[in-house]
Amino acid sequence: MITLMNSLGTKMSLLKVIRYNTYVLGRNSIARCSSSSHSDGETRISQILKEKFPQASSVKVVDISGGCGAMYEVHIESDEFRGKRTVQQHQLVNQALKDEIKAMHGLRIFTDVPRK
Repeated sequence: MITLMNSLGTKMSLLKVIRYNTYVLGRNSIARCSSSSHSDGETRISQILKEKFPQASSVKVVDISGGCGAMYEVHIESDEFRGKRTVQQHQLVNQALKDEIKAMHGLRIFTDVPRK
Protein backbone atom coordinates (compact mmCIF):
# COMPACT_ATOMS: atom_id res chain seq x y z
CA MET A 1 0.00 0.00 0.00
CA ILE A 2 1.27 3.47 -0.93
CA THR A 3 1.08 6.07 1.84
CA LEU A 4 1.43 9.81 1.55
CA MET A 5 1.68 12.62 4.07
CA ASN A 6 -1.05 15.22 3.98
CA SER A 7 -0.59 18.90 4.86
CA LEU A 8 -1.16 18.13 8.55
CA GLY A 9 1.62 15.53 8.56
CA THR A 10 -0.77 12.60 8.85
CA LYS A 11 -0.27 9.49 6.77
CA MET A 12 -2.94 8.81 4.19
CA SER A 13 -3.29 5.95 1.75
CA LEU A 14 -3.20 6.86 -1.93
CA LEU A 15 -6.83 5.74 -2.22
CA LYS A 16 -7.90 8.15 0.55
CA VAL A 17 -6.00 10.99 -1.14
CA ILE A 18 -7.77 10.28 -4.44
CA ARG A 19 -11.18 10.06 -2.75
CA TYR A 20 -10.59 13.30 -0.83
CA ASN A 21 -9.42 15.20 -3.92
CA THR A 22 -12.37 13.89 -5.94
CA TYR A 23 -14.71 15.07 -3.17
CA VAL A 24 -13.12 18.53 -3.12
CA LEU A 25 -13.26 18.80 -6.92
CA GLY A 26 -16.88 17.69 -6.89
CA ARG A 27 -17.81 20.28 -4.26
CA ASN A 28 -16.09 23.02 -6.25
CA SER A 29 -17.92 21.98 -9.41
CA ILE A 30 -21.25 22.13 -7.62
CA ALA A 31 -20.40 25.57 -6.29
CA ARG A 32 -19.45 26.72 -9.80
CA CYS A 33 -22.64 25.35 -11.31
CA SER A 34 -24.85 27.06 -8.76
CA SER A 35 -23.14 30.39 -9.32
CA SER A 36 -25.23 32.97 -11.13
CA SER A 37 -22.33 34.46 -13.11
CA HIS A 38 -21.65 33.19 -16.61
CA SER A 39 -18.30 32.81 -18.29
CA ASP A 40 -17.54 34.68 -21.51
CA GLY A 41 -17.82 31.42 -23.43
CA GLU A 42 -21.22 30.61 -21.97
CA THR A 43 -22.48 34.08 -22.83
CA ARG A 44 -21.06 33.99 -26.38
CA ILE A 45 -22.50 30.55 -27.15
CA SER A 46 -25.85 31.50 -25.66
CA GLN A 47 -26.03 34.64 -27.84
CA ILE A 48 -25.18 32.67 -30.99
CA LEU A 49 -27.87 30.09 -30.25
CA LYS A 50 -30.47 32.79 -29.56
CA GLU A 51 -29.63 34.42 -32.91
CA LYS A 52 -29.70 31.12 -34.84
CA PHE A 53 -32.86 29.89 -33.10
CA PRO A 54 -35.05 33.01 -32.68
CA GLN A 55 -38.09 30.87 -31.77
CA ALA A 56 -36.23 29.24 -28.85
CA SER A 57 -38.25 29.38 -25.66
CA SER A 58 -35.25 28.32 -23.59
CA VAL A 59 -31.47 28.39 -24.12
CA LYS A 60 -29.10 27.30 -21.37
CA VAL A 61 -25.32 26.95 -21.77
CA VAL A 62 -23.02 25.62 -19.04
CA ASP A 63 -19.22 25.34 -19.10
CA ILE A 64 -18.68 21.81 -17.76
CA SER A 65 -14.89 21.92 -18.09
CA GLY A 66 -14.36 23.66 -14.78
CA GLY A 67 -14.26 27.10 -16.32
CA CYS A 68 -11.57 26.68 -18.97
CA GLY A 69 -14.02 26.67 -21.89
CA ALA A 70 -13.03 23.29 -23.30
CA MET A 71 -16.41 21.58 -22.90
CA TYR A 72 -19.96 22.87 -22.80
CA GLU A 73 -23.43 21.53 -22.18
CA VAL A 74 -26.22 23.12 -24.23
CA HIS A 75 -29.94 22.84 -23.48
CA ILE A 76 -32.18 24.39 -26.09
CA GLU A 77 -35.94 24.20 -26.49
CA SER A 78 -37.29 25.52 -29.77
CA ASP A 79 -40.32 25.11 -31.97
CA GLU A 80 -37.86 24.97 -34.89
CA PHE A 81 -37.11 21.37 -33.85
CA ARG A 82 -40.73 20.26 -34.28
CA GLY A 83 -41.02 17.31 -36.67
CA LYS A 84 -37.27 16.70 -36.73
CA ARG A 85 -35.53 13.65 -35.31
CA THR A 86 -33.07 14.16 -32.45
CA VAL A 87 -30.07 13.67 -34.74
CA GLN A 88 -31.39 16.37 -37.09
CA GLN A 89 -31.94 18.74 -34.14
CA HIS A 90 -28.37 18.16 -32.96
CA GLN A 91 -27.04 18.73 -36.48
CA LEU A 92 -28.74 22.14 -36.50
CA VAL A 93 -27.06 23.06 -33.21
CA ASN A 94 -23.69 21.78 -34.44
CA GLN A 95 -24.06 23.85 -37.61
CA ALA A 96 -24.94 26.96 -35.60
CA LEU A 97 -21.84 26.50 -33.41
CA LYS A 98 -19.44 25.22 -36.09
CA ASP A 99 -16.84 27.97 -35.53
CA GLU A 100 -16.93 27.67 -31.73
CA ILE A 101 -16.75 23.85 -31.82
CA LYS A 102 -13.30 24.05 -33.43
CA ALA A 103 -11.87 25.34 -30.13
CA MET A 104 -13.79 22.90 -27.90
CA HIS A 105 -12.86 19.52 -26.53
CA GLY A 106 -16.48 18.42 -26.36
CA LEU A 107 -20.10 19.48 -26.53
CA ARG A 108 -23.17 17.90 -24.93
CA ILE A 109 -26.40 18.81 -26.67
CA PHE A 110 -29.91 18.46 -25.28
CA THR A 111 -32.77 19.59 -27.51
CA ASP A 112 -36.51 19.60 -27.05
CA VAL A 113 -39.72 20.99 -28.53
CA PRO A 114 -41.87 23.23 -26.29
CA ARG A 115 -45.05 21.65 -24.96
CA LYS A 116 -48.24 23.32 -26.19
